[in-house]
Amino acid sequence: MTDTTTATSKTVHTVLGPVPAEDLGVVAIHEALLSVVPGAEHAFDITIDRAEVFEVLAAKLTGFREAGGGTIVDSTGMFHGRDVRLYEALSRATGVHIVASTGMGPEEMLGGYFLTPQTNPPTPWPAEKFADLFAREVTEGMVVPRVERRGAAGLVATTATRAGMTPTDESLFRGAARAARATGVAVSIRFGADAVAELDVVLDEGLAADRVVVGGLDRRDAVAAGAPLEVARRGAFVALDHVGLDDDAYLSDRERAAAVVELVGAGYGHRLLLSSNAIGVAKGRAGHDLPFSYVAATFVPLAVSLGLGEAYARRILVDNPRDLLARR
Repeated sequence: MTDTTTATSKTVHTVLGPVPAEDLGVVAIHEALLSVVPGAEHAFDITIDRAEVFEVLAAKLTGFREAGGGTIVDSTGMFHGRDVRLYEALSRATGVHIVASTGMGPEEMLGGYFLTPQTNPPTPWPAEKFADLFAREVTEGMVVPRVERRGAAGLVATTATRAGMTPTDESLFRGAARAARATGVAVSIRFGADAVAELDVVLDEGLAADRVVVGGLDRRDAVAAGAPLEVARRGAFVALDHVGLDDDAYLSDRERAAAVVELVGAGYGHRLLLSSNAIGVAKGRAGHDLPFSYVAATFVPLAVSLGLGEAYARRILVDNPRDLLARR
């Protein structure tokens, strides 16, 4: 059960500064406000009008708040369009807490600087360099390129290569775990091929399991391998975070809702998180244009109709993400 006294004494880093964990409300734990494929900002056929982006995102965040939402976690990390000033303005305008993240990955999405630093022969960055980079974004503020640091990251997010973890991916995972241990924030990992083995890489760094969320566990291959239950048994958070996605690689919403009920029935309701991986504004990639309120307003009622108790619905939407995000 949640230790309410402890939870209410902790804070969460938002883009406007620390807030009490108890004030987060309903949390969308894995979303993307602005997702820009690196380099797309230079493409001749792509426009990025900041005023237009602001209006689109403000409308979506207002809709989320009006549907009962309290906090959006932008878990895209450092190099997929993260715009700290924009997020600050959006949070002030809409009243929605925004938690931004540091981190990067997978290897194929890293720039050459991180893959081939000035060594002879060139070698990928070691885990400790990634750890220092990510930790400074938590303790000193997130980098606004070539200008300043602003705010503080509230989460370390990283991703492994879909075909399987590479040595660079492993450095990223270990660096993320070390940064989390040093700063007290949690880690969000998106697994590549083997969710349990990749979680074990993070746990091998001595990070407590309940400081880790494993995303993408509504992928059919993960479910077939029993990964959601095994991740929960290890004590980490299980994120079924593609709610509403109509894709053969993932469970349908009805299957996903049944999986939620099953995990709660197995005693792991305190380890479940839900999100839709929605993209507010996408540039250079296809968008996943769902309302940020979709999980709470549409999916959870479906799960309740299949047997999820109301108390567990609140735990999954409010208590569990609060416990994950609260700094320790």
